[in-house]
Amino acid sequence: MSDAITTIDFDKMDGLVAGIVQDAGTGEVLMLGFLNPVSYAKTLETGFVTFWSRTRQKLWMKGETSGNRLRVVSASTDCDNDTLLFRVVVEGDGLVCHEGTVSCFTRPLLSANNRKEENRG
Repeated sequence: MSDAITTIDFDKMDGLVAGIVQDAGTGEVLMLGFLNPVSYAKTLETGFVTFWSRTRQKLWMKGETSGNRLRVVSASTDCDNDTLLFRVVVEGDGLVCHEGTVSCFTRPLLSANNRKEENRG
């Protein structure tokens, strides 16, 4: 393993990288957001995940209004250096999604049972 500082590749997606947020305790994937170089630097500086809002075109720290901030326990990148994984502890009541759930990933599209039925048909 190298001690060199990893350079995040913000160029592939026009200045952004995907940031996956995972609960450090349970392993549950909580949300996905996007970071630019400024929000990434702010995350490193504060220890709390800060995203770049593509719709509002501004920085936003998750939980700045709800209190459910995402305190970074560890961060890593994928093999291409264009996606970040933040393992976090959620402060506040633990409801990360703006719809009032722990995770933003609550809407099933396909399950193992669906695939089995499709393969039989």
